[in-house]
Amino acid sequence: MNPLLMFLIILGLTGAFAYSAAHRWDLLRTGRDEDRFDKIPDRLKGTWTYAFAQKKMRYYPLAGAAHMLIFAGFMILLLRSIILWGRGFYPAFNLFILGPEGFFGLPLGHIYEFLKDSIASLVIVGALVFLYYRVIKGEPRMTKSGEAILILGIIITMMLADMLYDGAAMVLHHRGLPGCGRTPEPEICASVAKIVAPLGPVSAGGVAWAPFPSPAGSLFATVLSNYNLSTETLVVLAHAGFWTHSSLVLIFLNILPYSKHFHVITGIPNVFFRNLEPRGRLPLVATSAEAIGEKVMKAAEEPEKAEPVGISRVEQFTWKAILDFYTCTECGRCTDNCPAHKTGKLLSPKKLTLNLRDNLYGRQDALLEAKAKAESDGANGVNGAPQEGAEGQPADTELSGGQTALGEAAAGEAASRELVPNVIHPDVLWACTTCRACEEQCPVMISYVDKIVDMRRHLVLVKGEFPNELGGPFQAMEVNGNPWNLARMDRANWTEGLDIPMMTDNPKAKVLYWVGCAASYDDRAKKIARATARLLEEAKVDFAILGQEETCTGDPARRAGNEYLFAMLAEQNVATLNGYKDQGGIRTIVTACPHCFNTLANEYPDFGAKFEVVHHTDYLLGLVAERKLKPKKAVNGKVVFHDSCYLGRYNDVYEQPRDILKSIPGVQLVEAEGWNRQKGLCCGAGGAQFWMEEQNKDRVNVKRTLQLIQTEAKTIATACPFCTTMISDGLKAHGKEESIRQLDVAELLLESCALDQPKKERAPAQETAAEA
Repeated sequence: MNPLLMFLIILGLTGAFAYSAAHRWDLLRTGRDEDRFDKIPDRLKGTWTYAFAQKKMRYYPLAGAAHMLIFAGFMILLLRSIILWGRGFYPAFNLFILGPEGFFGLPLGHIYEFLKDSIASLVIVGALVFLYYRVIKGEPRMTKSGEAILILGIIITMMLADMLYDGAAMVLHHRGLPGCGRTPEPEICASVAKIVAPLGPVSAGGVAWAPFPSPAGSLFATVLSNYNLSTETLVVLAHAGFWTHSSLVLIFLNILPYSKHFHVITGIPNVFFRNLEPRGRLPLVATSAEAIGEKVMKAAEEPEKAEPVGISRVEQFTWKAILDFYTCTECGRCTDNCPAHKTGKLLSPKKLTLNLRDNLYGRQDALLEAKAKAESDGANGVNGAPQEGAEGQPADTELSGGQTALGEAAAGEAASRELVPNVIHPDVLWACTTCRACEEQCPVMISYVDKIVDMRRHLVLVKGEFPNELGGPFQAMEVNGNPWNLARMDRANWTEGLDIPMMTDNPKAKVLYWVGCAASYDDRAKKIARATARLLEEAKVDFAILGQEETCTGDPARRAGNEYLFAMLAEQNVATLNGYKDQGGIRTIVTACPHCFNTLANEYPDFGAKFEVVHHTDYLLGLVAERKLKPKKAVNGKVVFHDSCYLGRYNDVYEQPRDILKSIPGVQLVEAEGWNRQKGLCCGAGGAQFWMEEQNKDRVNVKRTLQLIQTEAKTIATACPFCTTMISDGLKAHGKEESIRQLDVAELLLESCALDQPKKERAPAQETAAEA
């Protein structure tokens, strides 16, 4: 071996990596502050589940298994790399405990040798799987690049080189005296002495293969000995295997910061620093509508000095968002499951992340220079990042190639650095349904919805740019408290014929039925409200509704980027809710709308409203379990349940609606295979899409409905008024509105409970049955 050469390789390549890593670290620190050092036990638990056990990789079984093999290989073979580096200085180095002589009687060296060879073989298999996906199959979701082929080639070469080194050394050992004394370079095989003993006797034909302790190494030894190669040739092959593996590991390390494989380093930290807030909680712009208004005014008047409202330039992202950009594996699972992309829209979550990452990298020099200048001028940003407006120093600079701080640049140049439309097309942002399918699929826990909404916020609040269709709903929510602009006084008209108490009449009611805008005004959704109320009455629940006091939760406004309007509505509702709470009422809020459920449960606590919020399927299931509701009338036939995104992926309510359906006699519950629960396709209404026109004729709800029709179910069950409308429209598009029923879970439960109906209720109920 050559200690000097090994020293130069380690010093040179690790030094080069340290230089690259330092630049990436400095760029990360230009991001705005974000506290991700809380709840350490939860972070460690999730890191094991998602980073080491790789739970989400299993969503794609073959690719997931291949990745898990390669990941396990790198974990185990890291010791092998360390051993080989050590052998460059001392040929018999075996990390002190992994030598052939054993460790306190334990054959750790043999055990590790067997494990190392077995895993290395499986790593090759995993790499070949990905080569198949990229070269032969051409998997559309994956980024096609020569870099990926190069990396896979390096991985396979490292494994084969290690096996070659072992095999050649074993043959040399068998040809020489113990310790390889007669070979030209005895140190080549000093490390394998005694390990080769179990290989079996040396025959005239060569070394016999043995499965333990070195199955791969002994296989190479058998092949090499059968070719009767000269000792000198074997020495060359052993050296080639040794130095190839030893150096490729470090060469691979240096490629990482400049490739998608940077996730090898950043993946585990990205999972550790993942967002532990409720999935349905968007980050605040400010804690009140007034504070938001002030920030918006400052951003409009002095954009370079004011604190950003939303995101307009890449440097306004947090350090965790930058870590997300570093960590993207370009696997395309996000895009492969995005309902917008699957129906031909411009949005591709993967491409969105890569465009933001490339813009960040393209501005690296300018951002680092601006950061250094701000620090030298006394700006004190957390993690070293300057705070915009501190001591009058802006944190932004020109695009890469410029050396002038943004505060001295022309306004036109400032605009050229804005992400929308220069980097991200507006239609990309407005195609998002905020369904979280992308985030559910991402194996390294990258977030997308928060970034999209933040860019929408800047467009809506600062620039006043949003789709024309949203103008009416925005104004309607502000004036009449609902996006349809219907009269506030008509909000409780759906209760006609029912004896539903108001909170004004029963301020101490412990259960508030939050009806929501859709069920208050939409004729189809009103039937869901009536069914839910009838069931609560039957179970003798002490409940009431707000009626005219209820106003839109603001979910459509917030997801569309209008944070100011959302905060106004939230403050109004919070004041109403807390007012009744102070009187001894409202301990539990029940709602049939997943969007209201998510907002009330996960976002209103930021505005001071903390209540137990339960979706109506969860609450009704409890009443069935307590025998306060008794399904008895058979509803015969196949029923398929459509998972609402804001109920399932956002809040993990998957089984409760299904359990209600299972409790109904005659129901045969079926699933849309491959497209249910976490992988259920969005109905297309979320993210304020309900009020916008889709960007092409291929509609999300029509595609989703087809998946449900293919189950051959006679009834499609939903648990969201928006899903109800979208799936109903999908049935009409497929001409199935007469042959397939579409009902909310509460309506099916009401039907099965066969409740005696008051006289005034009979006509609407009969109408529902006729339509069904």
